[in-house]
Amino acid sequence: MTGSAKATVFIDNERVIVTEYRFQPGDNTGWHRHGHDYVIVPLMDGKLKLLTKDGESFAEMKKGAPYFREEGVEHDVISANESEYAFIEIELK
Repeated sequence: MTGSAKATVFIDNERVIVTEYRFQPGDNTGWHRHGHDYVIVPLMDGKLKLLTKDGESFAEMKKGAPYFREEGVEHDVISANESEYAFIEIELK
């Protein structure tokens, strides 16, 4: 990914990739396609703007409330917060 969010990989092995994404206001992940199923765990409450081929939407994130997505999701994730925001992504290989 080529966005401005800071990605820190904590685990990358044959079974899983665990990455923390930290965003300053307006930072993004860059356009990407998920090659594996994944789980997102928000580290704080916040709001994200999601850009997809179908347009844009917003997601309200709740600290500690994980969600699951299947392989194949294509999007750019942009912080819609006025302060730092972060989540953990757990990608299942």
